[in-house]
Amino acid sequence: MTEKIFRRRSVSRRTLLSGTAGLLGGATLSSGAALAQNTAPTSTGAAGNSPPSPRYPDPAWLALRQEQIIEPELEIADPHHHLWDRPGHRFLIDQLLADTSSGHNVTETVFIECGSMYRADGPVEMKPVGETEFVNGTAAMSASGQYGRTRLCRGIVGHADLRLGDAVVRVLEAQIAAGDGRFRGIRHSVTWDASDVLSRGRTNSPKGQMYDSTWRAGFARLAPLKLTFEAWLYHPQLPDLADLARAFPQTTIILNHVGGPVGIGPYKDKKGETFAQWKVGITEVAKSQNVVVKLGGLGMTFGMFDFYAREKPPSSTDLETAYRPYIETCIAAFGVNRSMFESNFPPDGATSSYPILWNAFKRLAAGSSAYEKAMLFSGTAKRVYRLA
Repeated sequence: MTEKIFRRRSVSRRTLLSGTAGLLGGATLSSGAALAQNTAPTSTGAAGNSPPSPRYPDPAWLALRQEQIIEPELEIADPHHHLWDRPGHRFLIDQLLADTSSGHNVTETVFIECGSMYRADGPVEMKPVGETEFVNGTAAMSASGQYGRTRLCRGIVGHADLRLGDAVVRVLEAQIAAGDGRFRGIRHSVTWDASDVLSRGRTNSPKGQMYDSTWRAGFARLAPLKLTFEAWLYHPQLPDLADLARAFPQTTIILNHVGGPVGIGPYKDKKGETFAQWKVGITEVAKSQNVVVKLGGLGMTFGMFDFYAREKPPSSTDLETAYRPYIETCIAAFGVNRSMFESNFPPDGATSSYPILWNAFKRLAAGSSAYEKAMLFSGTAKRVYRLA
């Protein structure tokens, strides 16, 4: 490829991704109204975690960066990935296997809800059960051993609308049944920001969602069923999560993507201020022992870094340097027994390939003891999601 051709293509990529910044993490609203809760996502990407166009991910661009696998024997339980079949982008068992079989020792994974394969018919509140039915089928395929030794989707996290209050228990019980022993919890996104640049996702969350009494009545139904809660929010909402965690100390809460530091819209060009605010929030949330943090999600396009817009993908060393302040802050606050590295694929595929990302995490953990590495890469995930 000539330099002239390369630059023309890379500029096109920058224009494309910059113009749709945040769609990978559900961070940019489409021109239409936000999707209603419990409806299947459309091709606009407004549903959260949707790819911005058929050009994402860009395999040719990702292939420009190749590295030797670091510590190939270190066990990894990937606690956060998705599966979907959407216009212009398919990420199903074949694509997931291509990533988990790319050199690292990924022994098992956990699927996290993304509005995939909802039921087309029936009561609206029960439609998310279709996602669990679909993913459980993928897990059963993997459990046959026909697709290799990695046990895909060994844990499943689905969705239930907590705004149903006490009535959500019926949905939760249906999800548990559909998971056939694999269902572990729910994610009800609570992303909200005053800026209309940032999406409220499929749930169309209002301000202060986590304080709502009916929503909390639904939340109270999780612990008795031994279900966890995945907290997906933006960094200014961390104090709200801290209050929720204190109010429900018996419920295990998993904070997604290091607490969602935002780098677009009103937060653009305010990285120092954002980091300081985020750190205060993380420190407060970590005081509640029932909260666990996922170390990842920093490669999405609404975040603090623009690697996805560059002419060549970052190296694992580049990612290590960029991500270190966030990862080290989280580990210092939560400890290794409440921290776990995550891939967040395919959304983080906007920034790097799967093997490059895990190389970066291994570089970040280079000075850790064998025990600390074991917890960060597999032990915490196995315990929290009951994978053993």
